[in-house]
Amino acid sequence: MSSTTPRSPPFRAEHLGSLLRPKELLTKRNAFEAGKVSQSELSPVEDEAIKTTVKMQTDLGFRAISDGEYRRGVFWGTFFEELEGMTEIRMPSMDIFRPYVPDVAGFIEKGDRPGQSCLCTGKIRHTGKSTILPSYEYLKTLVPKERWGEIKVTLISPSWYHLRYKDGKAFPKDVYPNDEAYFQDVSAAYRTELDILYDAGVRNIQIDDPLFAYFCSEKMVSGWAADNSNGRPLEELLDVYIQAYNDAIREHVDKMHFGLHICRGNFMGSRHFSEGGYDRIATKIFQNLNVSTYYLEYDTPRAGGFEPLMHLPKNKNVILGVITSKFPELEDKQQMKDRVMQAADMVAKGAGQTRDDALKRLGVSPQCGFASHEEGNAIVWKDMENKLRLVRELADEIWPGEP
Repeated sequence: MSSTTPRSPPFRAEHLGSLLRPKELLTKRNAFEAGKVSQSELSPVEDEAIKTTVKMQTDLGFRAISDGEYRRGVFWGTFFEELEGMTEIRMPSMDIFRPYVPDVAGFIEKGDRPGQSCLCTGKIRHTGKSTILPSYEYLKTLVPKERWGEIKVTLISPSWYHLRYKDGKAFPKDVYPNDEAYFQDVSAAYRTELDILYDAGVRNIQIDDPLFAYFCSEKMVSGWAADNSNGRPLEELLDVYIQAYNDAIREHVDKMHFGLHICRGNFMGSRHFSEGGYDRIATKIFQNLNVSTYYLEYDTPRAGGFEPLMHLPKNKNVILGVITSKFPELEDKQQMKDRVMQAADMVAKGAGQTRDDALKRLGVSPQCGFASHEEGNAIVWKDMENKLRLVRELADEIWPGEP
């Protein structure tokens, strides 16, 4: 990848893509999912909601505009579900899951289980038709042409439907002999998706991946070590995931901006799933994974300290998620500025730079989206606006005049 640090995107003030859905949209989508209305009846409501949220983002001064993920019910969308060889499963048996993977453990703790999952049942291939493209094409009608390349398109990670499954459950062994073979085809499908998006004008990709944060969880690490059914050490699986990412983006990494968002869960009701700093993964994630920008959760102590940022290479950026999207209380702006400076000092120390030089590779954002699931976090629309306004004000005071 490039030896220089890309900017614009990312921008000094960012948000993570998902935004609270208006009540009208939620009502219509629920009716659609219940089979009471058609897609042709749902789409105009989605369109109007997207217009509203694009205006809000623009009025607040954000440049990496998203559609709020309003055409999705959940942040991971339908990329995997639409691939040949992948089969969506409703109310899957808990027998297929590793019980110590943080989101699975969260369901078990509440006496619940995932309502949906997806398993490989045959050779994985892209169909040649993108389910993400229509959302981008509609956004192009709402954004000036010179800013089409700034539009933020969010994708789920290549490893999404893998970690939570017990060894041998993510794919049939008579289809793929090992994880590496499975990910070869997943990455090839990803490359096809990126070909389609690139040809349409997409230049700004954010990959959402809570799973990397799970590698930082002490409960996850100890659970993995105690599970004799696992075929490889957890550290080795991290290498497999990084290779899958690099294979997935290898043909586009110098043509598009790729950012990686890592968080610890953003379930309905503002619930998180995992805890633990980035220390366990920082060296490999920052130095071996070929993305340009990291959108990192840093709103509470559960994300650990800024010390892992000392491993950030000089040609990469970090967007600091110091503002929580989970609760309405507004952070103290001066305290947040102080935290950004603390982070900059760690980046500078690791790279042998000055604080001012390190600040050139930083930005700020909420720690996660506001509605990774359609129900949204425990806040209301005005709270979300206030949070985003605070992000913009924070960026303006640290980097005056920069988008």
